[in-house]
Amino acid sequence: MSDSRPVGRPRGSSRAMLEEAAAELFLEQTYATTTISEIARRAGVSRNTFFNYFSAKSDLLWVDVDAGLAALPAALAVCDRAAPVTGSVREALLSVAAGFGPGRVPWSVTQYELMATGDELEASALARFLVQVGLVHEFVAARPGQVGEADLVGRAFASAVVAAAAAAAREWAAAGVGRGPLSPYVDAAVSPVCAGFRAVLDRA
Repeated sequence: MSDSRPVGRPRGSSRAMLEEAAAELFLEQTYATTTISEIARRAGVSRNTFFNYFSAKSDLLWVDVDAGLAALPAALAVCDRAAPVTGSVREALLSVAAGFGPGRVPWSVTQYELMATGDELEASALARFLVQVGLVHEFVAARPGQVGEADLVGRAFASAVVAAAAAAAREWAAAGVGRGPLSPYVDAAVSPVCAGFRAVLDRA
C-alpha cells in the first residue's frame, strides 16, 4: 500500500505546527536545551521555514501575547479624542485585556517553571514592553498641550500604566484555573495609575 501522505505541511499550518512542536519540546526537555532545528524537525518543516515565521526561538514564547497586544493600536485609535486621556488609555488597555480569559491563557506564562523559561521571558519582555510604552506615549503626546513638562509626565504615565498592566497579567497568569477573565486584574492595576496622573494629563 503506497504512502499517500503529502510531502511537507501546507504553508498555512506551518506556523501553528511550529508553535505546537515548540511547546511540546520545551515541556519535554526545557527551553534552553531545545534547538530551532529540533523544533522544525518535530513540526515537519525545514529550518528555513522556521525563520519565515519567527526571527528567534524566544518569539515562540510570546505568540499568544503578541497576538493580543496587536490590538492596542486599534483600541487607542477608536478612543474619543475629546475624552480625558487617562480614561481613554484605561479603556484601550481593558479592550486588549478582554481578549484574554479562562479559554485563552498563553501557555508560556503558565508553564514557565516546567519549561524553565523564566529568565528568557524576562529578557525578551523588555522589547515588547517598550513598544507598548511607545504606543501609549504617542497617543498621549498627540493631545493638545502635551509639551515640555507635560510631555515628560506623559512619558512617565505611559511607562507606569503599561507596567501596571503587565503586573496584572502576570498575577492573572499565576492565579491558576480559577483566574477568570484578565480585565478585572488590569482594571485594578491601571486605575490607580490613571487616577494619579489625571490632574496633569487631563487638564488640557
